[in-house]
Amino acid sequence: MGYSLLPDLATEILVPLAAVVGIAFSLLQWSLVSKVKLSPEKSSEEGSGKNGGPSDYLIEEEEGLNDHNVVVKCAEIQNAISEGATSFLFTEYKYVTIFMVIFAALIFVFLGSVEGFSTKPQPCTYNKDKYCKPALATAIFSTVSFLLGAVTSLISGFLGMKIATFANARTTLEARKGVGKAFITAFRSGAVMGFLLAANGLLVLYIAINLFKIYYGDDWEGLFEAITGYGLGGSSMALFGRVGGGIYTKAADVGADLVGKVERNIPEDDPRNPAVIADNVGDNVGDIAGMGSDLFGSYAESSCAALVVASISSFGINHDFTGMLYPLLISSVGIIVCLITTLFATDFFEIKDVKEIEPGLKKQLIISTVLMTIGIAIVSWIALPSSFTIFNFGVQKTVKNWELFFCVAIGLWAGLVIGFVTEYYTSNAYSPVQDVADSCRTGAATNVIFGLALGYKSVIIPIFAIAVSIFVSFSFAAMYGIAVAALGMLSTIATGLAIDAYGPISDNAGGIAEMAGMSHRIRERTDALDAAGNTTAAIGKGFAIGSAALVSLALFGAFVSRAAISTVDVLTPKVFIGLIVGAMLPYWFSAMTMKSVGSAALKMVEEVRRQFNTIPGLMEGTAKPDYATCVKISTDASIKEMIPPGALVMLTPLIVGIFFGVETLSGVLAGSLVSGVQIAISASNTGGAWDNAKKYIEAGASEHARTLGPKGSDPHKAAVIGDTIGDPLKDTSGPSLNILIKLMAVESLVFAPFFATHGGILFKYL
Repeated sequence: MGYSLLPDLATEILVPLAAVVGIAFSLLQWSLVSKVKLSPEKSSEEGSGKNGGPSDYLIEEEEGLNDHNVVVKCAEIQNAISEGATSFLFTEYKYVTIFMVIFAALIFVFLGSVEGFSTKPQPCTYNKDKYCKPALATAIFSTVSFLLGAVTSLISGFLGMKIATFANARTTLEARKGVGKAFITAFRSGAVMGFLLAANGLLVLYIAINLFKIYYGDDWEGLFEAITGYGLGGSSMALFGRVGGGIYTKAADVGADLVGKVERNIPEDDPRNPAVIADNVGDNVGDIAGMGSDLFGSYAESSCAALVVASISSFGINHDFTGMLYPLLISSVGIIVCLITTLFATDFFEIKDVKEIEPGLKKQLIISTVLMTIGIAIVSWIALPSSFTIFNFGVQKTVKNWELFFCVAIGLWAGLVIGFVTEYYTSNAYSPVQDVADSCRTGAATNVIFGLALGYKSVIIPIFAIAVSIFVSFSFAAMYGIAVAALGMLSTIATGLAIDAYGPISDNAGGIAEMAGMSHRIRERTDALDAAGNTTAAIGKGFAIGSAALVSLALFGAFVSRAAISTVDVLTPKVFIGLIVGAMLPYWFSAMTMKSVGSAALKMVEEVRRQFNTIPGLMEGTAKPDYATCVKISTDASIKEMIPPGALVMLTPLIVGIFFGVETLSGVLAGSLVSGVQIAISASNTGGAWDNAKKYIEAGASEHARTLGPKGSDPHKAAVIGDTIGDPLKDTSGPSLNILIKLMAVESLVFAPFFATHGGILFKYL
């Protein structure tokens, strides 16, 4: 079989070193962003020409760089947004912590009862001649790793939100000096979140493996089975973050748009709109904290799925530590590659014009993918033996190291394909969105029809890309191949998150510029940053959905192996009923989240109307709206409404596994995966297209766009209605669905020993 070129000691140094480098780089970016001061004194110094020549001074004067009041206003607005976001997350985390404790107890009780809480060693699951640690140990360590994953996920989301609220006003102030300066501030802030999350996820997982190894010793099968709890913890927190944050942000957004833009004909983010602070808070708790937790969950699960399969392959049997940690080495190289890629955006090339923003962000994806391909080739060559075996449903399949390289690479490039197809269907630079905008001539109904058709059509190529990835990676390396393909797609997570977080930061910056009464030119710059951010956010969602499909399939394979199911036969009634029910679950889940946004938005619209009608001088700008009430409506609604969808996802595998058994559960997992991916892609892209069709009309950058505008025209009002319908699709239901498909799979894998031993109560007595 051979040995890897990389010694175990080098692996033990490289993985934590890459994580530490990632954390150090994110802190460096943070320090560079913090040099933009939110105080009038600093602004005065800059305006006096000390930092540059007379020409700098003239530009600064022209853009109002000496206006102390603007700086003070920006600081006040930023403070209000930051306080609102922090308050919401703390409230959400209180409820989530209660769930975390209850679910941790469930994991311990269920897994401990597999062998009646026995402390005696048991025959290993995959090798009955050997003895492994007792089931009670798996219960304890699975519970600990669940809590570790959950806490890391919460911290990832919270840090992301803090960084975004720290950077939004700074981006606004930098926009006075030009679009390039504002872009670098927003992008660096996104990079802080991306690198912190990628490095923290890697470091915590690496430390957990080494600590667990002290107890487990040579029992790697038990060790990596216990580690799967890490993925479950990460994704379960992400579910509540995504659903809760999504309901919050869209309730505020819909309320602000319908009354402000359509009824009152005032601009977006106008300070007279009572829902404007809640809307800006929502960008941070939904698009930043939610997305951070979501991608951390995907990363944790794909790593866990690969490690579980590797532990029962030749890596685990021969105790090849370097080969075993191949998934972590890919992530380590990913951090270094993303670091180099980030320098291209912030240091090597400068954005000088509005038109360069979107291509600049797309270059980040291409550069990171090309460099990562080289990185994967090097890791596959030095960290893997030339030939080894991979567990494939009961038999060991011989695999070559170059085959595993292709598995990771195809996942990586499939991610890029999904990203660019998503961009084509959601960017207003291309014909699909322009056609949707054009349909607004005849009203909102045709806009909705065109938008829905675009979403359904946008599913085709991503599904083919996922299908090809699955076929190639499974042919080469069975389920392990699919797990590392998912990891390949997520290997550039630091860059992906930087691009993704950049969008909401720019959106907030535009809102702050409007509320602080800054010039029209500055608002144009922040709008350009925001429009590019909208497209990149859609690309980020495409990545998240594509990787979720691969992760879910890899976890499904690990579950089938662990539950000792020989074949999943669709013609068996037990499996088929699971399949058809599983395919229904994404629709049930989407109905819950859409209805939640609708009912919360209803309260928001009524409150905003009430304030406009009852507060004298509000429309004239002489009276201040009551922002706090709108923030409270969003907070209360999201906390209350996130529980039913969360319960649906978390309880389904438990109920099906206990009452109907592992075969029916395998059907449920397959059904939810197949239908969930399609709905998630179409919902995200439909919403993204409607949003950018509205922005296309508002910007009026082309002759065609000008015939549809200006703001307040009938086509523009139709576009706003389409955007409003799309809001819950692209920011609540769509992104949450990818968590549904992978969370049910990882939960089934964690509880597989219990389901295999005690599950299927109903069928036992029928």
